[in-house]
Amino acid sequence: MNRKRMFVALQLATALAAGSFAALDAAHAQTATTRFTQPGKALPGDVRVARAQDAVTIDWPSAQGERAQLVLSLDTGRPLIQAISVAGKTVLGGVDPAAVVTVGTRDLKQGWTVFFDNPRNRPFESFLFTLARSDISVRAEGGNTKVIIGGAAAGPFSGTYQFTIYPGSRLVRAAMVMSTERPATAYTFDTGLGVASAAALPWRAIAFTDLSDTVVRKEGEASRKPAVSPKVRARMIVAEGSAGGSLGIVPPPHQFYYPLDYANNDNSTWYGNDYRKLAGRTSFGVRQTLEGDRRWVPWVNAPPGSVQDMGVFLLPDSGDAAGATQAALAYTRGDRFKPLEGHHTFTSHYHIEHTEAFLNTARFQQSTGVPEGLESPDFVKRFKDMNVDIVHLAELHLGREALDRAGDRMTLLETMHAETERLSDDKLLLLPGEEPNVHLGGHWISFFPKPVYWTLDRKEGQPFVEDDPKLGKVYHVGSQDDVLELMKAEHGLMWTAHPRIKGSYGFPDQHKDTFFFKSDRFLGGAWKNMPSDYSLPRLGTRVLDTLDDMNNWAAKPSERKFAPGEVDVFQIDRDSELYAHMNVNYLRLDGPLPRYADGWPKVLDALRGGYFFTTTGEVLIPDFTIDGAKSGEEVAFGRNALVRAKIEWTFPPAFAEIVSGDGAKVYRDRIDLTGAAPFGSRTIEKRVDLRGRKWARIEVWDVAVNGAYTPPVFPKGK
Repeated sequence: MNRKRMFVALQLATALAAGSFAALDAAHAQTATTRFTQPGKALPGDVRVARAQDAVTIDWPSAQGERAQLVLSLDTGRPLIQAISVAGKTVLGGVDPAAVVTVGTRDLKQGWTVFFDNPRNRPFESFLFTLARSDISVRAEGGNTKVIIGGAAAGPFSGTYQFTIYPGSRLVRAAMVMSTERPATAYTFDTGLGVASAAALPWRAIAFTDLSDTVVRKEGEASRKPAVSPKVRARMIVAEGSAGGSLGIVPPPHQFYYPLDYANNDNSTWYGNDYRKLAGRTSFGVRQTLEGDRRWVPWVNAPPGSVQDMGVFLLPDSGDAAGATQAALAYTRGDRFKPLEGHHTFTSHYHIEHTEAFLNTARFQQSTGVPEGLESPDFVKRFKDMNVDIVHLAELHLGREALDRAGDRMTLLETMHAETERLSDDKLLLLPGEEPNVHLGGHWISFFPKPVYWTLDRKEGQPFVEDDPKLGKVYHVGSQDDVLELMKAEHGLMWTAHPRIKGSYGFPDQHKDTFFFKSDRFLGGAWKNMPSDYSLPRLGTRVLDTLDDMNNWAAKPSERKFAPGEVDVFQIDRDSELYAHMNVNYLRLDGPLPRYADGWPKVLDALRGGYFFTTTGEVLIPDFTIDGAKSGEEVAFGRNALVRAKIEWTFPPAFAEIVSGDGAKVYRDRIDLTGAAPFGSRTIEKRVDLRGRKWARIEVWDVAVNGAYTPPVFPKGK
C-alpha cells in the first residue's frame, strides 16, 4: 500500500472511530443514570425503598389495608415519574414535572411586609423549570419521608425537586424547593405534569369541574390542543389514567393563593400543548395568575437566600375524576367549616357594599321595597353553604362621591341596619360594621352589639350625642376622645384592620401608647395570610407576631389584646373562589344564634374575652387549657404548667407550638406531629416552665400550611 493510500485509510479509520465514540457518547448521554443514595436506616411509618437497575420504588401504607407506590426512573432519558400506583393499580406514569416560574421585582419602599405593590407593572420574565436529575436521595423528616432530586433550576432560582410521602395518606407533595440571591424578588409559579407533545398520551382524559358544577372531560387528542386555562371548582385538575384510576393536582388551599382584594375565580388550572414556556410539551397543572384582580397584585415574596417551597399535592385515586375531586374536597371538609358543639363560627371584614347597591338599585328601579335581584343576594347563600353562622360586614368602604350618590350617612346606616336584619335568620346572623378609618391613625374596624347611628365628623359647637325623633341617639365623633367615648357608651369594640400592612402600615405600633389603644375597647388587630412567603411553615406571621408584641406591651389586664381572623375581600358571588381566601373564628357560644332584634352582645363578649380560636378550617382546636384555664382566662403560671389541647385535622399534621412571652421576649416550644395519618384527632399534652411569662397560647399547623391558633391564657394576678 503506497503512502497516499495508507494516509486515506488512516483518515477513514480515524473517522470511523470518532463516529463510533460519538455514537457511544450519545448513547451514554441518552441513558445517563441518576446517582441514587439509599436511606441510611429504616424509614418511619413502614415506608419502603427498593432499587431496581434503572428505577427506584417508594412504597408506603396509603390507607388502612392499602399501599401506594411512586416509581422514579434513574434513566435521565426517560420521564422521571415512571408510575404512581394505588393498591397495585397504576393510575398514571411516564410523566415529568412541568413548571414555569415568573420572576418580577418587589418595591421595597415598605420592606417585605407589603400588599400595595404591582410587580406585574414592572419588567418581569417567565422561566422554564428544568431538572438535571443529578442525584436522588431518600431520608426521613420527622415521621414523613422526603425524596430529594438534585439539579432543579428556573431562571435565578436553583435547588431541588422534592416528593414528600405521608404514611397513612395517598397524598404526595411535589415541590420545587429553590432559592435565589436575586434582590427584591417577587414571583409566581405554575406547576403540573407533562409529556413530550410527540409522545403517546399517558392519560385517557384531562378532567375538571366547571363553574356549573359539571365534570368536563377532554379525552385523548382533545387534551393536546393549544393550552387553555379554564375556571374550575375545587382549585384542581385531574388526569384519568389509561387503565383506570385518576391523579389530581391539588394546591394547598390557602397558601397557594397570594392575597388579593377580590376573591375571583381566576383560571387557576391549565391543560394542553405549549403552555407558556412549555413548548413541545403536553401538560396539565395549577397556576397562579399574573394579573390577579387587576388592582394591587403583590405576588409572592422571595427574600434573598430564603428557601421557597413551591409545592402542590398529587392525589392518586382508584376512581374517576369525580371521585378524585370528592377525595380532594374531603381535605377542606367540602369547603365548609365543621360545626363544633358549644361554638358558633364568626367571620369579619367584608366590603360587599350591599347597602350602596341596594340604594342605587332601588333608585334606578324606582322601587320602594327590596329591589329586584337583591331579594336573596349570592353572598347570603355562600355563607350558609359554608356553615358560617355570624358575618360582620365592613360596609361603606367607598369614596365620598360614591357614598353621596347612594345617600346621606343616616340613610346609609338606616339601610345597612334594615338589610342586615332582613337577611338574618336562625341560620345566619348578618351584622353591620364599618372600616371607618378616621381619627385613630391607620385602618380600623368598628363593631357594636346593636345598630348604632354615628357620624364621622363633629362640627364646631355640635354636641357629642343628639336625640333624633326617628333614629334615637346619634353620635358625632371628631377626635380620638370621641371615638373612645362612643365605644364606651355603646359597649362597642374597635381593632386594627390588617395591622402593619396596607393602610395600617406602621400600626398599631405608632399608637400603642395612646389612651384609646390601652383601653379594653381596643381589641387588638385582625389576622390574615398577607403577604405570601413560601419559605415560612405558617401563614400570617405578620399578625401572629403583632399579637405577641401587643401582649408583651400590656402593662395591666385591661390592656390585653387579641387577634381574630379577618377576610377583607370585596364582593362575593356564586363563582367566587372564597374558601381559598377565608379563615373563620370559632366563638365559645352555647345555644342558638342570637336573634338580631335582641342584639348580639354575647358575640362581642366572646371576642373581648378571648373565648375563641381562629382557623383556616382544616385544623381545629376545640379545647385548649393551661392547668385548666381556657384562652382568655387566668391561672397561676408555674414551673410545671400543663398545656393541653384537643386537636383535629384533615391534611396530615406537621407541628404544634406553645408560644409565650415575658414582656420582652417570645418563646416557642415545638411539638412534632409528623407521621400521623390524615383525618385524625388527638389530645396533646406538654409541661412547660411558664414562670415569669405574661401570656401563653398554642398554634397547630399541617403539611399544607393550614393552621389554627388560640388567644392567650394569662397569669393570675398576685
